Amino acid sequence: MADLTPNSSFSVTIRVEIPNRIGMLATVTKAIATSGGNFGLIDLIEQTRGISIRDITVDAASTEHAETIVQAVKALPDIKVLNVYDRTFNLHRGGKISIASRIPLKSVSDLAMAYTPGVGRICNAIAQNPEEVHNLTIKQNTVAIVTDGSAVLGLGNLGPAAALPVMEGKAMLFKEFAGIDAFPICLATQDTDKIVEAVKNIAPVFGGVNLEDIAAPRCFEIEAKLRQELDIPVFHDDQHGTAIVTLAALLNALKLVHKSIADVRIVVNGAGAAGVACARLLRKAGAEKIWMCDSKGILSVNRTDLTEEKREFAVKAQGTLAGALQGADVFVGVSVPGVLTPEMVRSMAKDPIVFAMANPIPEIQPELVKDDVAVMATGRSDYPNQINNVLAFPGVFRGALDCRAATITTSMYLEAATAIASLINPSDLDKEHIIPSVFDERVATAVAGAVQRAARQEGIARS
Repeated sequence: MADLTPNSSFSVTIRVEIPNRIGMLATVTKAIATSGGNFGLIDLIEQTRGISIRDITVDAASTEHAETIVQAVKALPDIKVLNVYDRTFNLHRGGKISIASRIPLKSVSDLAMAYTPGVGRICNAIAQNPEEVHNLTIKQNTVAIVTDGSAVLGLGNLGPAAALPVMEGKAMLFKEFAGIDAFPICLATQDTDKIVEAVKNIAPVFGGVNLEDIAAPRCFEIEAKLRQELDIPVFHDDQHGTAIVTLAALLNALKLVHKSIADVRIVVNGAGAAGVACARLLRKAGAEKIWMCDSKGILSVNRTDLTEEKREFAVKAQGTLAGALQGADVFVGVSVPGVLTPEMVRSMAKDPIVFAMANPIPEIQPELVKDDVAVMATGRSDYPNQINNVLAFPGVFRGALDCRAATITTSMYLEAATAIASLINPSDLDKEHIIPSVFDERVATAVAGAVQRAARQEGIARS
């Protein structure tokens, strides 16, 4: 496997004391460069006639790589490493989000209106007309981000406390990209019925529910039950966010290779929540030939170990992932690192499209097949064509909240994917530009508009 590109998720700041002599800083930078580090800022903290103290920011490829870089600097004669700061850990200290008041409290009259006794009038108004809760409280703009910690990123069942940093990050993304106030809810249970009951009990506060990092197949049942029992949108981002952005990217990739979604054969590797959702949405978009694989190979009708969700995609073919890929047009990976080999890619049809979306390490490193693929995408930000859920979920909820949709539907997913894909002008479309940047300010607005239109066409918008 090729070495990973250094990136800011493994970024450290090394504070060094350097003799104030010509060439001494160069020895430090050379040691870092020789160890494979990528430089960021170099700040002068203090300087005297004898020494200078500098903070040197370096991106590494892993925790072990960062330690190798630090040890290389420590090994230099006359150089003192005063401290090493892990920038990602420092960013998380104290948490990443907070609650702030929208209005100032500067006088007794302010307090009397915002709290007692004035607030009693608002309570009575809502009691008399429950619909007023959407106008007079945060419910109109608030989403619960709910997890049980059973499938945290690609790390596994870490539990609710260890899931909290991800949920905080999700809340930041909701606010940054769609202006939505989202709050992390990490539940200390992995019992389906208890999770459903807990979410139902907190639902009066929220305008929508974003399910996150809940393991399959339990996630399917939880989402289905909550959609039946709540009158607010429920959206499992690991399923539908992934599916929306994958479809958007594939629509544009197929334009480049002049193939139709109805004609191509798609191999989806990974039959968990994301894989099943991707396959379902691709099928709704017109895909007719989808072969799905799990760790045991092709989901074949001859297998007796398939869940209900996997049986949806069982085919007559049987065998391994390598066999499934022979002659295939598209690979969609939502599985594990390193499972795809260059030989497998070279066995695919002409102009293969490879979406290797396992995070943080993809199914195959792009460098290994750069000359063998027509289009390559990953889930990483340090390669072109990042397939990232943040392109979908902020806009989906923005649209759903703004029109007070009772639920979120497949039509909304399809419209959202089309809206994302349409943001790439035909003149700008190329093999390294099939999907907008996550920082493209047009994305959330376009997705929200598409979701609202779909909601109104289906008659589920309430405002």
